Amino acid sequence: MSKTLFERIAAKEIPANLVYEDEHVIAFRDLHPQAPTHILIVPRKPIPRIAEATPADHAVLGHLLLKAAEVAAKVGLSNGYRLVINNGPDGGESVPHLHCHILGGRAMSWPPG
Repeated sequence: MSKTLFERIAAKEIPANLVYEDEHVIAFRDLHPQAPTHILIVPRKPIPRIAEATPADHAVLGHLLLKAAEVAAKVGLSNGYRLVINNGPDGGESVPHLHCHILGGRAMSWPPG
């Protein structure tokens, strides 16, 4: 089975504008930003999507969300931000590797679309 785009970025096979990394997650700026600040935070473990996460992924999922908040603070999103996880084609998923979008730098509207 071939690696996903995000696995290749995490393995440094493809360059990315890194914001944060540790042994469990990597965060980098989105190539097609949907807000002034648009960062993807991705677990290194290849979980295809949130609907396929298992109880064994509990620690990875918690780490992902805690680090998303830390990354948002690090890049100065003190006035607020939105976290988005897409699941499946109708949810807007384009890469089959769980990831969280950190969107900020402007006021967000609701509903999101």
